[in-house]
Amino acid sequence: MDDNPRIEGKDPRAIRADYYMEDYDKSERVARFLEAFAAILKHSNYGYYIEHASRLASKCGRCTSQCPVYQVTGDPRDVPCERSNLLLNVYRRHFTLGGQLRARVLGEPPLTDADIDRMAEAFYRCTACRRCNLDCPFGLDHGLITHLGRWVLSEIGIVPKALKVAVREQLEGKSGNTSGIPSAAMQDTLEFLEEDLEDLRGIKIPFPVDVEGAEYIFFPAVSDFLLEPDTLMGQACVFHATGDSWTTGTGYFDGINYGLFYNDDLLERSIRKEIEEVVRRKAKKILIGECGHASRTAKAFAEIFAEKDERVPVVSILEYTHQAIKDGKVKLDPDVITERVTYHDPCNMARSGWIIDQPREILRSFCKDFVEMTPRGAENYCCGGGGGTVSIDEMKEFRMEVGGKAKADQLRATGADIVVAPCANCKKQLSEIIEHHELDMELKGLHDLILRAIILPGAIKPGEVPKGEEEE
Repeated sequence: MDDNPRIEGKDPRAIRADYYMEDYDKSERVARFLEAFAAILKHSNYGYYIEHASRLASKCGRCTSQCPVYQVTGDPRDVPCERSNLLLNVYRRHFTLGGQLRARVLGEPPLTDADIDRMAEAFYRCTACRRCNLDCPFGLDHGLITHLGRWVLSEIGIVPKALKVAVREQLEGKSGNTSGIPSAAMQDTLEFLEEDLEDLRGIKIPFPVDVEGAEYIFFPAVSDFLLEPDTLMGQACVFHATGDSWTTGTGYFDGINYGLFYNDDLLERSIRKEIEEVVRRKAKKILIGECGHASRTAKAFAEIFAEKDERVPVVSILEYTHQAIKDGKVKLDPDVITERVTYHDPCNMARSGWIIDQPREILRSFCKDFVEMTPRGAENYCCGGGGGTVSIDEMKEFRMEVGGKAKADQLRATGADIVVAPCANCKKQLSEIIEHHELDMELKGLHDLILRAIILPGAIKPGEVPKGEEEE
């Protein structure tokens, strides 16, 4: 009897494509895969990169030293360069003259159904954190190749149901957003938060809606309206302190873009909805809330997919708050947060070096006991639910025991009471990691702590009783 826990079918942490792939017509899917791949290569810029990568891709395996999934499994499916070669081999065999000639002369086999199944499995075992890129001697972007592979698969109907359902609701559903929240419900939520803020701080702090010509139009992860009231209230307090004009639009108010996880066409259509809301409300800047992939998609693609006269700057709420503190517009009480605090870097903001120091400078300005994880910043470990995998419930055990194992070890080593994670997907994954691995800490957003510590003229401190309401 073979007791190797990594043999497929025996490893409870394994994932299988048929557990979470949407039903689709399997007839002629090899031909359809090649047709979809050819169309994407023809009508996008991926062709240049894939040609380049196909000439350079090696099997040195140095990327394994950085991959948190491979470090747990030791499974060849989880070697980033091996995964990339699944798609690159299809390109070499079917889309290059040399590959076609070798196939005729040497009888090299064409793409098969089994190859497609192998790609479907491998591409969604990856969290798309791109940590592997840090140690590739050729500078190959295995995360980008994985993304392209997912796009091709999605064109023939192979896509996790959770991702497709969310995007379908965003693009075609009545609510127009990934959480299915009607505009009226969003406005009711903001009214409730205004009341909660007044109870908490003793002053009126508004959540502006549909203000025309505001400096900033705000796109949080739409799930914040359901799950992260303290994050939203903290952000409103920051704007109350700065006095800058901002608004949430009722036409579209979701920063989430699940197209990033598997399909560039859907990514573009979601970005266009943000741009159209900017134009409708005549806003001057896009402001993205605490969400890694929402920030990255807007920052990287809003300018690309906008017409020349539609382009506006994109700002992360972390950048905005950091600058407000530097300018002296936002003041934080250093005596409020007494717990030990650590910070988790969302891959979509930190891996490129974009947002690393700003949140740390914010936290150090008012948290007396701030500790770092090791490694940190651009080298930090993914939460384990990146690349949209956090939305796939069928992968939860994999996310807890494989994808998130390195992050759980990181968190435990800090001895922190609070881990700050300014990202909707990271918040969901890390909250589950904390529960699953029985870690003695709380998960918070960055602006959750700011809500507790911000000093506002005329306001009471959180927990204090407003004047006139004290018990005699």
